[in-house]
Amino acid sequence: MKSIRLILASGILALFSVAAFGDLNIGSRVDSIFANDDEGNLWSLQDHLGKKNIVVYFYPAAMTGGCTKQACTYRDQSSALNNLDAVVVGVSGDSVNSLTLFKEANGLNFTLISDIDGSLAERFGVATRGGGSIEREVNGATHILTRGITTGRWTFVINKAGEVVYKDDAVKATEDTSNVIALLKKI
Repeated sequence: MKSIRLILASGILALFSVAAFGDLNIGSRVDSIFANDDEGNLWSLQDHLGKKNIVVYFYPAAMTGGCTKQACTYRDQSSALNNLDAVVVGVSGDSVNSLTLFKEANGLNFTLISDIDGSLAERFGVATRGGGSIEREVNGATHILTRGITTGRWTFVINKAGEVVYKDDAVKATEDTSNVIALLKKI
């Protein structure tokens, strides 16, 4: 029952909190995002505006090949990103429980956001398609990971002032982090 409430809360919070913006492009302003994170807590963009550059990357599905490579590259480059005053947030249509497992299984050191109904993806203009589920073994136990939607692989960088300064709608999972770092070095 707890996960059903988290799923509903995630969708409702995401839907109402980002209604102020739409298909984001370079120069667009982003004032607020509220959504459930991988622990079921409310994550707020406002907590980082004015303090950090925010890397928001959308990925199709937790615990799949390209998505795991992309997430682990962000994990491995966390020192470089921290030195560039950046915080990373991964967004997918996976449930909070699936994100918790993904984070634990791969030792991820950044926030993952559940966009199970696709409302964040819609507001950012990210393409989506139907969700699904996959079965994965972690720590000797079999788990079913579920997602309400599957997003395209897109990345945005929002500067400290809340403006989109980078948008990539044709992300290559293994090159994403290096492209973001190169951009952050310029701003």
